[in-house]
Amino acid sequence: MVHSAYDSFELLTKCPTKIDVIESYGSKLLLGCSDGSLRIYGSDPSDADRSPPSDPHALRKEPYTLERTVSGFSKKALISMQVLESRELLVSLSESIAFHRLPNLETIAVITKAKGANVYSWDDRRGFLCFARQKRVCIFRHDGGRGFVEVKDFAVPDTVKSMSWCGENICIGVRKEYMILNATNGALSEVFSSGKVAPPLVVALPSGELILGKENIGVFVDQNGKLLQADRICWSEAPAAVVIQKPYAIALFPRRVEIRILRVPYPLIQTIVLPGARRIIKSNNAIVVALENSVSGLFPVPLGAQIVQLTASGNFDEALALCKLLPPEDASLRAAKEGSIHIRYAHHLFDNGSYEEAMEHFLASQVDITYVLSLYQSIVLPKTTAVPEPEKPVDLSLDAPRLSRGSSGLSDDLETFLPPSESDENSVLEFKKMNHNTLMALIKFLQKKRYSIVEKAAAEGTEEVVLDAVGDSFTSSRFKKSSKGRGNVPINSTAREMAAILDTALLQALLLTGQSSAAVELLKGLNYCDAKICEEILQKGKHYAALLELYRSNSMHREALTLLHQLVEESKSNQSQAELIQKFSPEAIIEYLKPLCGTDPMLVLEFSMLVLESCPTQTIELFLSGNIPADLVNSYLKQHAPNMQGRYLELMLAMNENGISGNLQNEMVQIYLSEVLEWYSELSTQQKWDEKECSPTRKKLVSALESISGYSPEALLKRLPPDALFEERAILLGKMNQHELALSLYVHKLHVPELALSYCDRVYESFVNQPPAKSSGNIYLTLLQIYLNPQKTTKNFEKRITNLVSAPSASIPKISSTASFKTKGGRKKIASIEGAEDMRISPSNTDSSRSDGDAEESNEEGVSSIMLDLVLDLLSRRWDRINGAQALRLLPRQTKLQNLIPFLGPLVKKSSEAYRNLSVIKSLRQSENLQVKDELYNQRKAVVKISSDSMCSLCNKKLGTSVFAVYPNGTTLVHFVCFRDSQSMTAVSKVSQLRKR
Repeated sequence: MVHSAYDSFELLTKCPTKIDVIESYGSKLLLGCSDGSLRIYGSDPSDADRSPPSDPHALRKEPYTLERTVSGFSKKALISMQVLESRELLVSLSESIAFHRLPNLETIAVITKAKGANVYSWDDRRGFLCFARQKRVCIFRHDGGRGFVEVKDFAVPDTVKSMSWCGENICIGVRKEYMILNATNGALSEVFSSGKVAPPLVVALPSGELILGKENIGVFVDQNGKLLQADRICWSEAPAAVVIQKPYAIALFPRRVEIRILRVPYPLIQTIVLPGARRIIKSNNAIVVALENSVSGLFPVPLGAQIVQLTASGNFDEALALCKLLPPEDASLRAAKEGSIHIRYAHHLFDNGSYEEAMEHFLASQVDITYVLSLYQSIVLPKTTAVPEPEKPVDLSLDAPRLSRGSSGLSDDLETFLPPSESDENSVLEFKKMNHNTLMALIKFLQKKRYSIVEKAAAEGTEEVVLDAVGDSFTSSRFKKSSKGRGNVPINSTAREMAAILDTALLQALLLTGQSSAAVELLKGLNYCDAKICEEILQKGKHYAALLELYRSNSMHREALTLLHQLVEESKSNQSQAELIQKFSPEAIIEYLKPLCGTDPMLVLEFSMLVLESCPTQTIELFLSGNIPADLVNSYLKQHAPNMQGRYLELMLAMNENGISGNLQNEMVQIYLSEVLEWYSELSTQQKWDEKECSPTRKKLVSALESISGYSPEALLKRLPPDALFEERAILLGKMNQHELALSLYVHKLHVPELALSYCDRVYESFVNQPPAKSSGNIYLTLLQIYLNPQKTTKNFEKRITNLVSAPSASIPKISSTASFKTKGGRKKIASIEGAEDMRISPSNTDSSRSDGDAEESNEEGVSSIMLDLVLDLLSRRWDRINGAQALRLLPRQTKLQNLIPFLGPLVKKSSEAYRNLSVIKSLRQSENLQVKDELYNQRKAVVKISSDSMCSLCNKKLGTSVFAVYPNGTTLVHFVCFRDSQSMTAVSKVSQLRKR
C-alpha cells in the first residue's frame, strides 16, 4: 500500500435479509433486499454528542439505523437501482423498469416493454433511458412528467451483458465483443473482443470516455470506440464492477476493493479487504460497498493528508497530481504545497543523479536561483545587498543541508564536489561525468529562468533612464553611478542583482563545461555578468574572446584594446600559433574601434596608432567611416606618428577627394616637398642630381600639385631651389596664372615640348566651358611666341620669377580680346580667315599682338634661334584651337607656305563650311521674314461689319456710332469704353490676389 486514500467504516451490520442492490439518496442508504423489500437507513438520531453535519446531503461516517421498510417494493429481487438526483427519481430494474418519486417513493411510471430486461443505462443530460432485453436495445425518453416515450428499438447480435451511454452513441458489451451502437440509425461498429472468462464491463468516465474490461485489463476508448492510449489499467484479476471518483478508480472484487490512481502507469494505491463484497456505488462524498448483510463506507482521506503521506513516502508525482485537485479557494495553499513538493522532489532526483529532471522541479517550484546555486560549490557569486538569503520551506524539511553563499572571490577548486580519494581511474571518470551532467542541468535551468529575470532588470533600467531624463530630485538621491557603463544603478536594485547573479553563474557553468562559444554569445548580448569575478575567471582560463566581449559589454574599452594589442603582439612573436594569429590579427583592433568612433574618438586615435603602419588602408577607412574630423586625425598623427601623416593624407585624398580641406591639402603637399627637398639635397651634395630623375615621392608631389588646388603656390614656390625642380616650379607658376613663365620652363629648362603642349591643353580645356570674359586667352599663341622669340622669353627669366615670389601678391594681368594688329601701314582688320574669329579663346595678355615689325626685328637678331619646327608642329596639331589670323601675323615672313598646308588646309576648309552654313541660315531667315510679313498683311485685311443690330458683348447694348474694339477672334465686338473698364478691373483683381498671397 502506497498511502491511505480511503478510510473504511462499517455503516450498518446484521441486515435481516440478503442485500441485492444498494443506492444512496442524500445522507440515506437505500437497500434492495432479496425478499423484494426496500430498506431505508439513516444516521442514528439518538447520538446527541455528534456535531451538526457540514453537508446534510452527504453520507456520515457513523453507524446507520433502519428508518423505514417498504415491503413488496418489487415482486422479484432487484437487479439494479439508481437515484436520479436531478429529477428526484428512483429507477429500479426487476422484472421491468419502474420509476418512483423521491422521497415518498410514489410510482410514476413502469415501462412494461422492459419486462425481461437485464441491464439499462440512463443519460441524465437528455433524459434518455436505454435498456437491453434479450437481443434488442430499446431507447425511451422522459417527457418531463410521468410518462416515457419510446424513441428507438434496435436489434443486436447477442444478449447484452453491459452497456453505457457515450455521447450520442451507446457502448454495449455482448458475450464476445464490444460494439458502438448508433442511437440514431442503429448502426453497429465493432471495437474489440471481450474476455473469454470474465463478462464484459463498460465503465463511463466523467470526461465522456470509456473503460472497457478485458479480463483483468481496462482499455481506454473514446466515444466512437477508438483507442486513446497504449497504457492500460491492470487489475489483479477481473473486477466485478468499477466506479470512478477522481482521481481514483475503485474496483470491486469478491474479497477486497482495489484503489488505483487514474494517471499513467495507474499504480495500485490501496487495497481494502472486504470479504463477501457484492455491490459498489459512488455517493456524493464516499464509496459504498454492500456485503451480504452489511454495508461499509469508504470515505476519502483529506487531500492535504494524502499529499503529506505521499511526499513522506517519496511518491512525489502522485502528491503533485493530488495538489491539482485542491479547490480553487485554496489557491495559496495549493501553490505552497506544490512548491514544497517540487523542492523535495528536486533534491531527491538530484541526489539520485537525475539532474535535468531535478532542475525542472526547481524551476516549477519558483524557488530563488540562489537556492539552487547553493548546491554548486564551484560557482562564485557576487555579493548582494537587495537579495535576501534564501529560506527553506517551513512545511517540509529538506534532506540536503543549506549552504551559505556570500563570497566574491574565486575558489581554487573548480569542481562541484570533492573528487574521490581513490586512485581508480574509473571512479575519477565517473566523477567527472557526474560533475559535467550537474553543470549541464544547471545551464538549462538558468537559461529558462534568464528571460524573465533579465527582462525585469532591463525594464528597471529603462525606468531609471526615464526618471533621470525627467530630473526628479527625489529619485536622483537614490541612485549611484555605475562604473561599468550601465547607467545609473539603484542601491536596492533587486532585479538587477538577481540578473547579475544569474548571468555570472551561467557564464561560469558554460566555461566549466567547455562551451566557450556559448559563453561568448552570452556576453555579446545584453548581460549583467559581474565584471570583477568574470574577468578573473576568464583571465585564469585564458578565454580571451569571451574576456573581450566582457570588456565590451561593460564599456571597458581601454582594457579590451590593451588585451587585443597584447594578443596581436604575441601572435606575431609566435608564428606557430596559427589559430591565435587568425583570431587576433591587427584587423581585430580595427573592428573593435569602429563602434567607438562616434563616442570616444581620442581612444580610437590612440589605439589606431598601433595598427596604422601594418594596416594603413583599413585604418584610414576606419577614420572615414567613423566620421572622425580629418583635422583632428592629422594633428594627432603629426604629434604621435609623423612618418604616417603623409600616408594618411594621401589615402584620405584617394578615398574621399572632397572630404579633405585646403589646409590638409597644403600640409600634404608640404610633406611631399620636404621629402623631395631632402632627397635633392642629398643628391646635390653627392653631385648626382639629375633634373629628369624622379623618385616615388617626387612623382606624388607632381601629381598632387597638378590634381589638387587647396595649397598655396606662393609659399611652395619660395621653398624651391633656383636651379632645380623646374617641373614643380612650372606647375606652381601655372597655378598663379603665370603661363608664359611656366611654358618657358617647359621649353627652355626642361626641354620637353610635349609637357608644354600638355600644359596648354589643360589650360585651354579648363576655360573652354566658361564665358569669353573669364577665358584664359589663347594659351597656344603664348607658346608660339616662346618658340618664335626664345631670346626674349629667357631674358631676365630668373629675375622675373624672383620678383614674382617676393611681391606681396602676384598680380594677374588682364586678358585682352583684341582682334586687330599693328602693321607697317597702320592698323588693318584681319578678315582673310573668317573661321579663326569664331574661336572662343581670345588672344593672350602676353605679346600676342606682335606685329610684322616685331617679326622683322626678331629676324634681324637671327632666324636661326627660332624653333620653327616646333611652331609648325604646334600649328598642325592644334589648328582648331588657335586663332589663325593672329598666328599668321606672328610667323616670320620667310616661312614657306608649303609648310603651313597642315595648318591652313583644315582651317580654310572649316572656314568655308562655316561660311556656307551661315549663308544657308541667312537665306532661311529671310524666307521666314517674308512669310511673317505676308501673314501680317493678311491679318490687316480683316473686315468687320457693324450694323444697327450689332451688340456689345460686355454691356449687351447696341454699338451704334460709338467707338468700338474687336477681339482677336474677329467676331467679338465691344464698346471701347467697356473694353477699357474691363481691362482696369482685371488689373485691380490681379493686384489684390498678389496682396493676399
